[in-house]
Amino acid sequence: MLKRCHRALLFIIFSFIFSSAGAQKFALVDMEYILKNIPAYERANEQLNQVSKKWQAEVEAIQIEAQTLYKNYQNEVVFLSQEQKKTRQDAIVKKEQEAAELKKKYFGPQGELFKKRTALMTPIQEEVYSAVRDIADMRGYQLVLDRASDQGIIFGSPKIDISNEVLSKLGYSN
Repeated sequence: MLKRCHRALLFIIFSFIFSSAGAQKFALVDMEYILKNIPAYERANEQLNQVSKKWQAEVEAIQIEAQTLYKNYQNEVVFLSQEQKKTRQDAIVKKEQEAAELKKKYFGPQGELFKKRTALMTPIQEEVYSAVRDIADMRGYQLVLDRASDQGIIFGSPKIDISNEVLSKLGYSN
């Protein structure tokens, strides 16, 4: 009798698990595709590239100054007194530190480029995520995966890709 109850209970549990798993709905989006079709995202990327190149040129200019100071020092070292050597070495080190500090200021983990990227991209990404959430709620999707992330998606049917629908909801034609 106990075995029958145990089997019946297991049958009910597995039936419930498989029936609820079958009811789940999934969708895919291609965030790369969506963002490439949003002009504001492309403009923001262009702004970031321009400012990055400008800042990189500033850092490189200071690095070149440091290299020039070092080359001049190497050429003149035999003619310099100990005090002059120390002064020149200090100037070289100071210039190298200036370049490193500027590089960190612009390109470090919490640098200006990171802040600018966050300021430009976050509103666009939030708008896209909001559209994805709205479509998922409307269609009853429990899970929406990003096809572009390559995080374990081996195959995704184009039938469940809602990328174009997200673009339409955002007001962009595909």
